Amino acid sequence: MLSQYGTQISVREGRYFIKNKEHESYVPFHKVKSIILHSATALTYEVIKVAIDNNIEILFVDKKGFPFSRVWSNQFGSITTIRKNQLIFSSAPEGVEWIRETLSQKGTNQLLVLDLITHLTNQPNAVQTNKSKILLGIEKIKAYENINNGETFASFRGFEGSMSRNYFQALSNLIPEKYKFDKRSQHPAFDGFNCLLNYAYGMLYGTCESALIKAGIDPYIGIMHRDEYNRPVFVYDFIEQFRHWADYVVCHLCIQGIIDTDFFDISESQDGRHSEKPYLLNSIGKRILIQSFNDYLNELIHVNGLSRSRLNHIELTAQKTATIFKNFSPLN
Repeated sequence: MLSQYGTQISVREGRYFIKNKEHESYVPFHKVKSIILHSATALTYEVIKVAIDNNIEILFVDKKGFPFSRVWSNQFGSITTIRKNQLIFSSAPEGVEWIRETLSQKGTNQLLVLDLITHLTNQPNAVQTNKSKILLGIEKIKAYENINNGETFASFRGFEGSMSRNYFQALSNLIPEKYKFDKRSQHPAFDGFNCLLNYAYGMLYGTCESALIKAGIDPYIGIMHRDEYNRPVFVYDFIEQFRHWADYVVCHLCIQGIIDTDFFDISESQDGRHSEKPYLLNSIGKRILIQSFNDYLNELIHVNGLSRSRLNHIELTAQKTATIFKNFSPLN
């Protein structure tokens, strides 16, 4: 990820050449999976051509870490059956079951994070009430009878919203006092924790979108998140099962006491009427969070008997989802 102001990337001597005020470096093409660009970075035509030839994604992200554009080949690299069936699947009862499983897994992952954080902070009984309410939400999602997809998704959103409120309340209770927050704030964030979390979600969002595209899935055909103009809504459905990885990294940084006010640019409220001050992650904060989250995503873990990095598990899940779409038939 190239986030330093004035960074330039070009092709020299058969490698990528990266230059900024602090240093120069060469990186072989085969060691690059993604090029993620912030504002005030520059690249050449050759960089783009090499990236396309070597299946390297180029992603442009905004100040909050969310991708707003990408450079990719004009070929999906997979058969259109996947996307044709994806459209049918999104409105079928099987789509509801896929969302049910995904949201149930999200709740289970939230409980796992709370267990890890209570262990790290030595507060085993601090959030038992919140955990019980999350578990109740999971049970409601699993037991809800689907008669109408629209009504079912509305109920799912209510259950998921309640689970998330209890989850973030629990996280705020567990982390050190200086990082506690009143509620989730997204765009903009009004505290350091939410600012870090929003940026980590942006990184995870770009990773999930890339995995879906590589698997041949159309990120714009959602299931629970319905069609919105220029919004890749299936990414919002897909990312839910992985958000806990971003949550854990941000919590861990706070518990370690690494996060400081110097990591943020804090401005006055835009309308001047509210006490909340918008937070933006600056270059110092980005460097720490990006390195920490990338290290975590590249760490090997065991899932379903496979030892792979978390990044690889995201890609494998996307491939598995593509197979579901490819083989789907409403007549089965």
